[in-house]
Amino acid sequence: MSPVAGHVLGVDSGGSGIRVALRAVPGSGPDLTWASSVPAAVGEQGIDARGVLGQVLPAARSLLARAGAQRCEAACVGAAGMATLGTGLRAVLPSALREALGVRRLALATDAVTAYAGALGQRPGAVVAAGTGLIAVGTDLTAEGGWRRADGWGHLLGDCGSGAWIGRAGLEAAMRAYDGRAGGSRALLERLRAVFGPPPELPAALYPRADRPAVLASFAPEVARCAPADPVAAGILRRAARHIAEAAAAVCPPPPRPGREATPAATSRQAGLADPADEVYEGASHGDLRGTGEAYEVAVTGGLLRMGAPLLTPLHEELQLQLTHVRQVAAAGEPLDGALCVAEALLTDSLLLPADPPMLRVVC
Repeated sequence: MSPVAGHVLGVDSGGSGIRVALRAVPGSGPDLTWASSVPAAVGEQGIDARGVLGQVLPAARSLLARAGAQRCEAACVGAAGMATLGTGLRAVLPSALREALGVRRLALATDAVTAYAGALGQRPGAVVAAGTGLIAVGTDLTAEGGWRRADGWGHLLGDCGSGAWIGRAGLEAAMRAYDGRAGGSRALLERLRAVFGPPPELPAALYPRADRPAVLASFAPEVARCAPADPVAAGILRRAARHIAEAAAAVCPPPPRPGREATPAATSRQAGLADPADEVYEGASHGDLRGTGEAYEVAVTGGLLRMGAPLLTPLHEELQLQLTHVRQVAAAGEPLDGALCVAEALLTDSLLLPADPPMLRVVC
């Protein structure tokens, strides 16, 4: 039996940097945190494990000293690219964290899983993590069901509705206006000039960049600024909202089968008389979590939400349209909160999220 008291460590490694947090369990005080804007390097061998440790270990020691503690009992490292580029992390982190920090229990997860845990905790549901890229994950908490995933394939093959997708669509509309082709936006063309300079120089400035997705995503706020007065920009955000909702729908259970009898709350919802949060279906359909009456939840999290009403308004409408059988909820926290959630669950032997490598691997 694992101890029920001690300190746990959460690590969030993403495209914008690395963040580390320390939490006392049990404890009522605030988490201690540290952040760096230097992201983990990625090379031919995947994520640079030594580079990650070069930031995480000094930060963790500093946080332990501030807390007056000697060791971390449990830890969770969530990293972008863990599933496909995390071979080095999986090989190096367990022994390094054990020797340097005394970690006894460790979980390695994709950032999508820690985003899920930060948004919903250990409840069944679905989460879309939308930033520069976009990925949706869902689980019913069963070992058989594991994790369902949609998109997250990068800016060339997917990430539809993401910041990079919106920025690229906005730049395309600007270039159409520059050429005099249909579908162009004069407003976005002016923003292109203000941000990047003369339009003919854009390809040379964009295509060689190793951080091309981030450069594309940097134009997404310009699309949002133009949207209230520009129908082309507004249409881009409407399509982005549709893509986000489609990703969420892909990882949610199907709606109740035809002929299923709905509860009074669901019937009232169909008549427009009840809040969507009241909707629960009878029977053992997937929508009501094996007949328990507990409604399935979906949340959207990530930096893309900072674009505000120009995106959030159509997104809410699309989620209502495509996910009539689930309950929309606000994300409770961020991926770093999710890493702490998983680490605390390891410490107290209460982990409900399914271990399903390479999404979530409990190492020890």
